[in-house]
Amino acid sequence: MDTLFTDMENERKSEVAPLAVRMRPRTLEEVVGQEEAVGPGSWLRAAIEQDKLSSVILFGPAGTGKTSLAHVVAETTRAEFVEVSAIGGTVSDLRREIDAAEKRLTMSGLRTILFVDEIHRFNRSQQDALLHAVEDRVVVLVGATTENPFFEVNSALISRSRVVELHGLTDADIGLLVDRALADARGLDGRYALSDKARSAIVLLAGGDGRTALTTLELAAGMMEPGTREKPALVDEGSVRAATPHRSLPYDKNKDMHYDVISAFIKSMRGSDPDAALYWLARMIDGGEDPKFIARRMFIAASEDIGNADPQALLVAEAAFKSAEVIGYPECRINLAQAAVYLALAPKSNAAEAGIDAALAEVRHGPARKVPDHLRDRHRPGSENYGQYKYPHSYPGGWVEQRYLPEGLERGCFYRPSERGWEAYRADAAARDRAQAAPPPPSSSRTGEGGGAGDGDAAS
Repeated sequence: MDTLFTDMENERKSEVAPLAVRMRPRTLEEVVGQEEAVGPGSWLRAAIEQDKLSSVILFGPAGTGKTSLAHVVAETTRAEFVEVSAIGGTVSDLRREIDAAEKRLTMSGLRTILFVDEIHRFNRSQQDALLHAVEDRVVVLVGATTENPFFEVNSALISRSRVVELHGLTDADIGLLVDRALADARGLDGRYALSDKARSAIVLLAGGDGRTALTTLELAAGMMEPGTREKPALVDEGSVRAATPHRSLPYDKNKDMHYDVISAFIKSMRGSDPDAALYWLARMIDGGEDPKFIARRMFIAASEDIGNADPQALLVAEAAFKSAEVIGYPECRINLAQAAVYLALAPKSNAAEAGIDAALAEVRHGPARKVPDHLRDRHRPGSENYGQYKYPHSYPGGWVEQRYLPEGLERGCFYRPSERGWEAYRADAAARDRAQAAPPPPSSSRTGEGGGAGDGDAAS
């Protein structure tokens, strides 16, 4: 039960709490941004306002308001609000809280809302311990996670909860948070002011993270003596830069952001945009991504998206991978950048990828097709009856009309060259060669199926 001493303790804790904690919203009206998730007409807003919340998992980047929304629930609900740590909590802790929640429900009809921050850090046994309590509504779960819950949270728990996604805050949202913290008595109470450049720097450095913005503001303000409401101390851009010398954009090389950024990088090269390719490459380098991982993806793109429109692309990608292996950071950033720009500017063709995928689909789902007799191996008895194999090098242009595909498949069924780069040039040249092909000279010894010495595998 709260007492006078409890209020005094809470007040002292608030005095030393970080600015971001002191400025947590107490009502839905104080929540900044997230109109889609908690704006008027949303399911979550209606559930909170009517105090009829069912289990929900809040999913979004750091600093977007997941914990803040949980505290709004705590301030507005008539239910008992309980927090459990996903870092230090154990199965025993969960069972103790669930037992207590069951007693409240059966003895006084009081619901329990159980808040679990960073719920993805719970192991499977901890998540399983929640299942029946959530299913039977002994507790209403409010989970918060920066990771995609469909990958990181037990699917059975997901099926019993509503997933609500939050997005990074806009620059306008961040600016509103900063202005509010400057003026509010819980924040800096009007004793500090920001220059326009300092405010812009905080918004830029935040990268959509409200907590980062308030932390930067607090650190910059802490570098000088506070003023008064009548004459606040001015925080300039230099103080902001000194407080946060390195902008840290969100990037987790093992989680969702890792896959989002590498996806944007590959698609930028495929889309022939060298500026975008360099930007996403820089995001990965700055985030500490393994350079070999980046180079491997370029190696794939060189064949998948460029192919024989520019065969050199594969060699450039191979060289980039070798540089990542033997040089490493920081110098290999230049090799990676050179390769990324080359791949972005190269003519594009996915004919190789599309061709092999079409051929594999035919092999896996089509009928079994025989090797044409004239293509079969000659090193066995009876091969003299296989029919004539025409040796292309014995013909002008190194080409002769001859079936290579099994019966039922025709030229062009798999490989469809693009109209770009070397691939288009060679497709046209091959067509010209076929058109100009003439019968072999009568004296040729390699037009038949046997061939002379030195044929190797050519005549077999």
